[in-house]
Amino acid sequence: MTKQARFIGEYPKVGIRPVIDGRQGGVRESLEMQTMDMAKNVANLISSELKYSDGTAVQCVIADSTIGRVPEAAACAEKFRKEGVGVVISVTPCWCYGSETIDYDSRMPQAIWGFNGTERPGAVYLAAALAGHTQKGMPAFGIYGHDVQDADDKSIPEDVKEKLLRFARAGIAVATMRGKSYLSIGNVAMGIAGSIVDADFFQTYLGMRNEQVDMSEIVRRIDEGIYDKEEYAKALAWVVKYCKVNEGTDFNIPEKRKNRQELDADWEYVVKMFMIFRDLMCGNAKLKELGFKEEALGHNAILGGFQGQRQWTDHFPNGDFAEAFMNTSFDWNGIREPFAFATENDSLNGVAMLFGKLLSNTAQIFADVRTYWSPAAVERVTGKKLTGAAANGIIHFINSGAATLDGSGEQSCNGEPAMKPFWEITEEETEKCLKATTWYPANRDYFRGGGFSSNFLSKGGMPVTMMRVNIVKGLGPVLQLAEGYTVEIDPEVHKILNERTDKTWPTTWFAPRLTGVGAFKDVYSVMNNWGANHGAISYGHIGADLITLASMLRIPVCMHNVAQDKIFRPSAWNAFGMDPEGADYRACQNYGALYK
Repeated sequence: MTKQARFIGEYPKVGIRPVIDGRQGGVRESLEMQTMDMAKNVANLISSELKYSDGTAVQCVIADSTIGRVPEAAACAEKFRKEGVGVVISVTPCWCYGSETIDYDSRMPQAIWGFNGTERPGAVYLAAALAGHTQKGMPAFGIYGHDVQDADDKSIPEDVKEKLLRFARAGIAVATMRGKSYLSIGNVAMGIAGSIVDADFFQTYLGMRNEQVDMSEIVRRIDEGIYDKEEYAKALAWVVKYCKVNEGTDFNIPEKRKNRQELDADWEYVVKMFMIFRDLMCGNAKLKELGFKEEALGHNAILGGFQGQRQWTDHFPNGDFAEAFMNTSFDWNGIREPFAFATENDSLNGVAMLFGKLLSNTAQIFADVRTYWSPAAVERVTGKKLTGAAANGIIHFINSGAATLDGSGEQSCNGEPAMKPFWEITEEETEKCLKATTWYPANRDYFRGGGFSSNFLSKGGMPVTMMRVNIVKGLGPVLQLAEGYTVEIDPEVHKILNERTDKTWPTTWFAPRLTGVGAFKDVYSVMNNWGANHGAISYGHIGADLITLASMLRIPVCMHNVAQDKIFRPSAWNAFGMDPEGADYRACQNYGALYK
């Protein structure tokens, strides 16, 4: 496939506004250099530390001049509009005229860093500007360093860096989603009501449009040859070399097993399914060359989902292979950015996957939150005790084989298992992921049409965050998350537990980090408080970033185990009460969806 952009347009840029005391005759002049240097330092920090999902450095745009009065604020706003700014950070070391200098774009994530110094009252302006934002219904994030700095100190303190980067990561995610599509291929899988696509949610909370394509489109494109034949030949040869060679035992009863010819045909079919899923998402310029002008366009989709069960899988090969590779950081075209693609068209779990992908730049695991195994139950069933990180009990993440191959944990960071941004992955690591994955002929009790399911066991020791968006009637969307670790258990214990469900599917054993309180009192409580049948699992402890992102979108967080000192929300949230989580609900309800 010819390399092309995933989406229409460019990635959103971070706009930096150097705000200054507008009083000429000595005051403003004395502050020009310091104020502009603050802006440049913030821009350098963000561009050096953050990357877009395609691996390129995040771009920053600085106002042409410091901003002390209305015309300068207006000129900055016009520049930001032309440059495609989607996130705004204002910086200042001093007092400024708040109503004349703040940014009035209510849909733009806004943060203000007020320099903590005694020479000039940057902190006073920060408080005044935040009060103005709050009074006008435009929540902004306040950034104020813990320790006083000298006026000539050009460094950015570590606590300020953390908040600047957290804000920018979340803001870029918000701005990246805006204007893109969620693509439903099919409709509702097996009556899973919690997976029904809610167009109002996507449009009013995420700024996204909804696209729908019937699953018959896959059949049409395969039957009429609407795919790149040259790429298909390359893809099939690669799959034969790296996937088919790891085809597993067919555990179906004899009368349901497919013969070699039928299995070979399934391999060919699922490869074509992947190519068509991808082309439907983002288009394919090669199709235009082949005369398929309409099909070449795609749907400008940043997120997609495939119904599959049952209308498709009762007759055709299942979507597991195609979904797994959509979510994986490599295929026959090499190492590349993964897609975010939901099994069973679970759009809300897909949204959680999208959040995780945009915040971490890594592939996401889609799984059933299948079973809580208590230490007592494990000992009763296996005769052995759970030990180490698993000692308090574990949650079994497992699904039919659509999970990203990155989830095997065969990549490494500092010698430890990891799921890395695609630009850090080596060819050797992709081959390890492939070797660790067995492709079993699909369970034809579930998937009458056949196909293949991936199987791997995630390595233990990876820091991960499980997350899910749910919609509550009368309340709207809520986000829940749990930070923890993948764990390894005794191989014999794993075998016994795993074979109590479907042994052909990929497994991730998860131990959440416990707090001893509420939903995190114990592992059982985490499972018992989970709001849906699926969960998205992202590499890294990204809970604090998720909370910041959710506040920007006005989605309250109903469950988390993030330390209080890591939580960063708009300053207006402080006005809604002293209990942070209750205040989050009240603030989100008060402001309503970002794009309402």
